[in-house]
Amino acid sequence: MTTPHVDILIIGAGLSGICAGHYVQTECPDMSFAILEGRAALGGTWDLFRYPGIRSDSDMHTLGFSFRPWPNPQALADGPSILRYLNDTVEACGLTSKIHYNRRVETVRWSSEDARWTVISRCADTGEESARTCNFVWFCTGYYRYERGYMPDFKGVEQFDGELIHPQRWPEDIDFDGKRVVVIGSGATAVTLLPAMAERAAHITMLQRSPSYVMSVPNRDVFSQWATRLLGDARGADMTRWKNILRMMLFYQYAKRLPKSARRFILEPVRKAVGDILDVDTHFNPAYDPWDQRVCFVPDGDFFEALRRGDASVVTDHIERFTPTGIALRSGEHLDADIVISATGLEVQVAGGARIEVDGQTVDPGQRTMYKGAMLSGVPNAVISLGYTNASWTLKCELISQWTCRLLKHMEEHHHRVCTPRLPPNEDIPQPLIDLKSGYIQRAMGKLPTQGKRLPWRLYQNYFLDRALFRYARVSDGALVFE
Repeated sequence: MTTPHVDILIIGAGLSGICAGHYVQTECPDMSFAILEGRAALGGTWDLFRYPGIRSDSDMHTLGFSFRPWPNPQALADGPSILRYLNDTVEACGLTSKIHYNRRVETVRWSSEDARWTVISRCADTGEESARTCNFVWFCTGYYRYERGYMPDFKGVEQFDGELIHPQRWPEDIDFDGKRVVVIGSGATAVTLLPAMAERAAHITMLQRSPSYVMSVPNRDVFSQWATRLLGDARGADMTRWKNILRMMLFYQYAKRLPKSARRFILEPVRKAVGDILDVDTHFNPAYDPWDQRVCFVPDGDFFEALRRGDASVVTDHIERFTPTGIALRSGEHLDADIVISATGLEVQVAGGARIEVDGQTVDPGQRTMYKGAMLSGVPNAVISLGYTNASWTLKCELISQWTCRLLKHMEEHHHRVCTPRLPPNEDIPQPLIDLKSGYIQRAMGKLPTQGKRLPWRLYQNYFLDRALFRYARVSDGALVFE
């Protein structure tokens, strides 16, 4: 039997995979491609997570695609709405027939002799293994493990008589009506779960070891409504997108350059929102500066509203151990709980956990340096789409998609079969790829690739600089070696 072959094989059918498929189809129409998705449905994160209140933590006018703008003024959208948008986008862009479901990629093998990849995947339903070949492989798999999230080794957890749940494995049949709920964590998932469950639970407590920055933002973008009414849907959406890009970049630069001022800017509205219910300095004033970790955005202050109603509370303390009826804290306090939700983060992995081999040698991504934040040093004909940590994921993925298509057309025009980023032997000591102090990033040190100190090995988390680098800088820059 002949092994199926395409020019480009895209792995993953979430935001970045759909984005990649669209740009290949429009910018490189003569090239064949397919999308392999390990799960039974598209959408990635937005199909996987099913916990109450699941929503975006970036504004939808930049999380949505520029080629198919987010269609309403809602700024932070719920998960089902985002999933509908992604399914509609796939249908509208004619990508439906390109996606092959239940094909989890386990191994990708590069042969320099053949100048092609062999991609081994396994069917989730039957366990059957199959192979495909391609000239170019494109990982659109995100950066975390889909099979499970991070669950700490809680002392005494086996004694707990209630339910312990990780949001990444949310049970469909869970009933939390009238139950006492404790959410462990202080990130985006925790601040989403608290208001979403507060009205039905007897009480919900967010138990955090240390605070995060929490900011209220309007749930509807008034500027978007005005712009689309005045300029029409397309131009209004484009103007809203640019407004939000600029606003987020300015806020990030402000926080990095003037952290004390940014801290006051974030905390003053929180003080007004919670009043004398909670001590803001204890529960909402982190030890780190703004944007050393991601800021949690809550629509229309729903998080603070639940606290004011008395349906919810925040406790800042350390877990001593689980008990049969809840959690004993280091301070001596005890939190009674029927349900404990461990919103404790993700397990990071690169390339969807696939084994990468180049001419028989296994590639350890943690020992490689990223070229333009899109390719691994020494790995030929392979791109990885990763989004921003300080802005919407899709903004960076679109730039990588546009650049990859430029690269493919450059190779075709100059009759190149292979391109490989080659790290100079005298390159500076590698730096961490992601400059965040979040727990899931710190736990992943050694698994993630590194970055260098200068372009094109350096990431600046700056959309305008990246836009110039990806869209206008020369493809053949000396660091990318063509054969």
